[in-house]
Amino acid sequence: MKKIEMTEAIILAKKSAKMSWEALAEKVGLSTTFVTSACLGMNSLKKEPAEKLCEVLGLDEEVAITLQEYPNKTWDFTIPQDPLVYRLYEVVGVYGETIKEIVGEKFGDGIMSAIDFSLDIYKEENPLGDRVVITMNGKFLPYKSW
Repeated sequence: MKKIEMTEAIILAKKSAKMSWEALAEKVGLSTTFVTSACLGMNSLKKEPAEKLCEVLGLDEEVAITLQEYPNKTWDFTIPQDPLVYRLYEVVGVYGETIKEIVGEKFGDGIMSAIDFSLDIYKEENPLGDRVVITMNGKFLPYKSW
């Protein structure tokens, strides 16, 4: 089974179960963001959570095995067309250099890990319009001299 087939099977089963990503992640025992990313093929799960996810959704062992396979983290390099994904692309385009400058001042020359990393998405209720709060938390990795 390919990752795309795995993702399609998971989304169909999730839809059939009328289950949210948050509810699924809670049953699996991992964060909503990480479980969703693994189900979309961009991360992998260890054996126990992969099997638990498949048990919850009534999916077969082939899906569990594919969930455990290392992903090929590639994506389409064209400008995203989905409005929400495009706005995130735009945020990085507009604020990416600013983020780099501020991280450089605070930490030095290096990068934020996307391996030792977490991403959380929250809803902040606001009378002027609800807010999307996205928190990225990654270990700082300084560049080494040799």
